[in-house]
Amino acid sequence: MADQRKPARKQAAQTPAKGKAVAPRPRSGEVAAPEPEGYTSLIEPRGAVSDFLAPVGGFGVTLSNMFRPTVTEQYPSEKVPAKPRYHGRHQLNRYADGLEKCIGCELCAWACPADAIYVEGADNTPDNQRSPGERYGSVYQINYLRCIFCGLCIEACPTRALTMTNEFELAGPTRAGMIWEKQDLLAPLRSGMLQAPHPMVEGTTDTDYYRGEVTSSTPAQVAWVKEHRPDDPTLPGGAGLDAANVPGPTAAVMAATVAGATKQGTR
Repeated sequence: MADQRKPARKQAAQTPAKGKAVAPRPRSGEVAAPEPEGYTSLIEPRGAVSDFLAPVGGFGVTLSNMFRPTVTEQYPSEKVPAKPRYHGRHQLNRYADGLEKCIGCELCAWACPADAIYVEGADNTPDNQRSPGERYGSVYQINYLRCIFCGLCIEACPTRALTMTNEFELAGPTRAGMIWEKQDLLAPLRSGMLQAPHPMVEGTTDTDYYRGEVTSSTPAQVAWVKEHRPDDPTLPGGAGLDAANVPGPTAAVMAATVAGATKQGTR
């Protein structure tokens, strides 16, 4: 039978473009162009003994640590504190009189690269003053299934309302249980604070709050809360801060889950 194979095509000669210097391609087996004439390497060539001991020098750190005692953190039996600047669970802070720092501006939600934060703002009213100024965060959610703990949200917050704690034990039995609400994220009330809502300190503006000039609640605020909420636990003579600092439902379930896992894993 006649050979029906097609004849090999001749490669067209490539002519370099005018005005451009084209370096010759390396020959087969070469990885780079040959060194120019008169070139002297500054790296001294190694001898046979150096080549033989090179693997030992490369594993020097590994070999030196093989004979040292092993230091293992016995977690969760022994919990080592995290570093001071560790990025852990978020917290919504309060002012010294108990008003919330969040103004519902949604800058944290816009800055989040993982779309893990959802915020809804609302207007303050004389009967529902929850933060200094005109607005407050009525809805605040953080989805910890999406959060990457990058800290961009706290950098975007103009009032330092959102910060990150050192708490890293976040676990839950359901996906819905990993979405923390505002009540779960609010910082606990401390001595001298009144639970919001209540009016601002008399004669002050939101700028005074931002500058840290408000240091505690005033008798006028205490009187307002006593008139509108006589059973408030943060009032003088009330049930106390322990009764006021009740964790949110999601935070309570997660705390119980973490406590159970810690007890199970403790030796």
